[in-house]
Amino acid sequence: MKQQGYKGSNRKIRIPNNWVPREDQLPLWLYLEGGGKRAIEIAHRRWGKDDVALHFTATQVVQRVGNYWHMLPMYAQCRKSVWDAVNPRSGKRRIDEAFPLEIREKTRENDMFIGFKNGASWQLVGSDNFNALVGSPPIGIIASEWALADPLCWPYIMPILEENNGFALFITTSRGNNHAKTMLDHGMQDPKWFAEVTKADQTPVFTKEQLSGIRTELVAIWGDDLGEALYQQEYMCSFEGAIMGAYFGKQIREARADKRITNVPHQTGQEVHTFWDLGVDDSTTIWFMQENGKSYHFIDYYENTGMGLEHYAKVLKEKPYIYGNHHMPHDANQRELTNSELAMSKKEMAERIGIRPVLVVNRMRNMDVFMQVQVPAVRNVLSSCWFDKDKCARGINALEYFQAEFDDDKKVLKQRYLHNWCSHASTAFITFAVGYEQHAVSKPFDPSKFLTSNWMAA
Repeated sequence: MKQQGYKGSNRKIRIPNNWVPREDQLPLWLYLEGGGKRAIEIAHRRWGKDDVALHFTATQVVQRVGNYWHMLPMYAQCRKSVWDAVNPRSGKRRIDEAFPLEIREKTRENDMFIGFKNGASWQLVGSDNFNALVGSPPIGIIASEWALADPLCWPYIMPILEENNGFALFITTSRGNNHAKTMLDHGMQDPKWFAEVTKADQTPVFTKEQLSGIRTELVAIWGDDLGEALYQQEYMCSFEGAIMGAYFGKQIREARADKRITNVPHQTGQEVHTFWDLGVDDSTTIWFMQENGKSYHFIDYYENTGMGLEHYAKVLKEKPYIYGNHHMPHDANQRELTNSELAMSKKEMAERIGIRPVLVVNRMRNMDVFMQVQVPAVRNVLSSCWFDKDKCARGINALEYFQAEFDDDKKVLKQRYLHNWCSHASTAFITFAVGYEQHAVSKPFDPSKFLTSNWMAA
């Protein structure tokens, strides 16, 4: 490994602090050091994925001035997982080992930012907030725990790195057959990529006795099926295991096995009903469904962030559908300030711009109701649902990986769902599961109450 000298202080120091990759880490390191630009490493728990990434980034910040991002699935994870993380062998913060104080100009604790004396910078970001950052775009990005991140962040970042010849390293444990597995498969086929799967029995991190003990303990705590699945996932890098705490993973896997995730064409002339979850800073999500006898055909899905209702009205209008009812959650009735003289609810604003009729679904956020009513409702109805595999791909993945939060300290599942990129599509689907039958017979819609055209009325 090359040691990079830095002359930003009175003495020459070595980057990255004499850290040397292990033999099993060398293939990835040598690819990156040799100028490789795209890499994905699927490695077992405690392999040292973030260590390799941090120390490689340290070699880059002293060679090419620019911004470097270390991205986790959610911004709220950054401080505990990386910024404050301590190497138990040295007692030092990992960021201090990778980025010595001698090469720094400033360290901002509040937004987890390091500025270097040569003008380069490094910052922790989340896949849930990366597009809110201001300043120059990155020339290098580490996507840590990529299997849990919002996959839409990569199409946003990729053109930036292509333009500035930047690098991207995706590091993660396996988390089912999702976008990380798809990226791995692509990397295996693309000669420009580095793609590797590293299992725990291929490295010196754990002895055979330790792995046997870990497996026994997981089975004892979580039972034969889930315990074994967790061991295979976390240590043997299996993509087939069940996702711990996933609410609808089993039902989506059954839909896939039954070939109900396939090409589902739009039936011309038949009403399309929509089901929403509303957000501004968070995503607004919409499922498009046509009823087919005793089955429900989900023919389309749409999601966006930071857009007003006018945007979604335009999206709906541009699709070749005849609309029935638009089902929105209970917060559609909340009034808010608008440009008109009177405060209006989202339901009223939506109907004024042509998204009508809007039916408000009583979708309570109480967790007892969520677990005892909403989750069973979705599980029951999923056996009657068909999904278009292409148009609904993001929504399907979100349903499959929508899960309960995990308490890392107590090692138990919390009684609330994990609020991440999966939750918006899933709660919109809950709007369908608990609201469609409720509003199957609705009052006739009277377009005369509105001044705008009724282009969206059925």
